[in-house]
Amino acid sequence: MESYHDILKHLLAHSENEVVEFKSARNSYDIDDLGKYFSALSNEANLREHEYAWIVFGIDNKTHEITGTHFKDGEDALNRLKQDMSQHTTDNLIFREITPIILDSKRVLMFKIPATPRNIVMHWKGIAWSRDGESLKPLNQTKRDEIRNQSPIPDWTAQLVPHATIADLDELALATARVMYKKVHGSNISGEEVDGWNMEEFLSNSNMMRDGQLTRAAILLLGKPLSLNKIHPAVAQITWTLQDEEEIVEDYEHFSIPFLLTVDKVLAKIRNRTMRELPGGTLFPDTMKQYDDYTIREALHNAIAHQDYTLQQRIVFVESPSWLYYGNGGTFIPGTIENALEHKGPQLHYRNECLCKGMVHFNMIDTVGRGIKKIYTEQRNRFFPMPDYDIDNENKTVGVTIYGKMLDEKYSELLKSGNQLTLKECIWLDAVQKHRPITKDAIEHLKSRKLIEGRGANVTISLGVARLTHQVAQYTKNKGLAYDALKKLILQLAHNAGEGGFKRSEAFEALENSLPQNKSHNAKLVYLGRVLVKMSEEGLLIPNGRKWNITAEGSKDFRL
Repeated sequence: MESYHDILKHLLAHSENEVVEFKSARNSYDIDDLGKYFSALSNEANLREHEYAWIVFGIDNKTHEITGTHFKDGEDALNRLKQDMSQHTTDNLIFREITPIILDSKRVLMFKIPATPRNIVMHWKGIAWSRDGESLKPLNQTKRDEIRNQSPIPDWTAQLVPHATIADLDELALATARVMYKKVHGSNISGEEVDGWNMEEFLSNSNMMRDGQLTRAAILLLGKPLSLNKIHPAVAQITWTLQDEEEIVEDYEHFSIPFLLTVDKVLAKIRNRTMRELPGGTLFPDTMKQYDDYTIREALHNAIAHQDYTLQQRIVFVESPSWLYYGNGGTFIPGTIENALEHKGPQLHYRNECLCKGMVHFNMIDTVGRGIKKIYTEQRNRFFPMPDYDIDNENKTVGVTIYGKMLDEKYSELLKSGNQLTLKECIWLDAVQKHRPITKDAIEHLKSRKLIEGRGANVTISLGVARLTHQVAQYTKNKGLAYDALKKLILQLAHNAGEGGFKRSEAFEALENSLPQNKSHNAKLVYLGRVLVKMSEEGLLIPNGRKWNITAEGSKDFRL
């Protein structure tokens, strides 16, 4: 795989163009301008049939001199940049990667911009942009129409299968499909009428046959395993793997078509244990299954429905003692999980339209856009962590992890407390419990509701919520000792050190357990440094090289 150094070398060998932009951006850069370039280069990449475009910070756009940049230095800052910018782009799409590299001892920042999806114009804050030489301008109508009128990618599952016949279909799958069809359409058509259809009529009405020939969707849902040869080289396989706590494989099995019957065989493998939990104020436990039946079935059906079968990958289903993982090949059509949750009504298009229609007819999925949202809601109702979606559109994989146990008791207790939380608030709080960054808007909203407190990446559950959920001890541990308590401990250390003074590292060793426990090692050091500086400003300590000494005022305060 080509390294980023090699990619940059190639980019530098050519002048700027519609899909490459260099900027010095030594210390800062206007985020609004960055968003305009994102829109422009994404649109231009689409029009020129490039998969990606590039913005490179730390390179002079005229001379290609390596200037270096300190823009958004640090992984947390770059993650927050992506999250904040995604709120103003079409479908919340954002940089595929932001990668810092060192060149001639200077930091260079490479932004990898995906081409906007087919038929979609990329906007920044409601305006679509394009390149005009070295300048930016709003995208003109001709280019808008060119993008919007792009022909859709053909539905692979709708293609007819030469030489395939009804004899290639599984008899039990066909019988099951007819039963499911009557269940789905019972309010519109009588069971007697459906039973009166011959096999060709039934398959045609369920979108599995067209012009007297079977579709690839029919082979996937209803075909005998040997009929896979008719759609070679496509792979239609689900691999179940059982892992222990150390993620060591204990067992596995491969499952083939017909997928209409295979799903039950795969799900029968799951060790869906009964869990017992003591709710507050009672001696009698609640019992429930580790995983909700709808959730585990819907996630597997989604993997089948949205798999990109042209990639020749199998669907992966991994079971561990505390979570289930589903993985399939293909890009995530809604773009982001936020789009999928917020979109009202069905998606505008599906990768496998024919396959999805068949799965609807056979009661496997619906197409009204509620499946993913219902999975999140079921997890919330069970007081469990929200699902994790791992969307990698570059490598064309989508994965989802469903949790079967608590990760953070504070989060679960908050859900049980009766506090009225929206699904979006639950998702944001779920990210906080997993120590993952959330957007500035999300942080401000949760703070306004007094649900979290703290700064930047170190936000934590608020004292009010800690009291509500009986988590004051853990809250205190996360927050660390109050300033006055820390000050007394540091003065004790300074007094014991005498004229030789003490180093910050010695103070850290003595006070580490009294510092906020939800901070990283480096963040704790910075926090302690600020406390020492504040004590110096108050006249209690005096810096002496790399050491600190107690002052007369500090000695007086210590004796008090």
